[in-house]
Amino acid sequence: MWIRKSRQKTGEVSTIPLLDIPRKIAAKYHNHPKAVAKNVVIPVISNQRMNSYLDEVAAKAGVKKHLTTHIARHTFATMSLNNHVPLETIQKMLGHSDIATTQIYARLLDKTISEDMVRMREKFDTIPVDIKPLPEPPVTFTPEPQPKRGRPRKYS
Repeated sequence: MWIRKSRQKTGEVSTIPLLDIPRKIAAKYHNHPKAVAKNVVIPVISNQRMNSYLDEVAAKAGVKKHLTTHIARHTFATMSLNNHVPLETIQKMLGHSDIATTQIYARLLDKTISEDMVRMREKFDTIPVDIKPLPEPPVTFTPEPQPKRGRPRKYS
């Protein structure tokens, strides 16, 4: 199951495969009267009302940050990136026409960088390396000055 929806702002089509939990939510509302009447998968409420519900959830969960659907998009993009979903895939799911827009949402966290480095260490730390000291002290190297670049000056 996929969500395919044109973005209002850009006209780009967002294409998002549904994971198990959203599929279960869709199944729950399958025969809901409002969903049937509007021919939608779930009864959709206004963005303003959704943000109000998110504030209620945040208060009950003890979250001090003001939650909005925009924050949810940002969180989705960041979590996707942290789970090694390619930036181009996130761009398509968010319906961005320009990858630069997606890069704003998708900030790398230190945790992701650390996990990537652990995987790299696992690969490279098994390679035997024989590092020996230099047989003689290094020679001091002084580079020759480079000629100046650019257009020659006109003297009058």
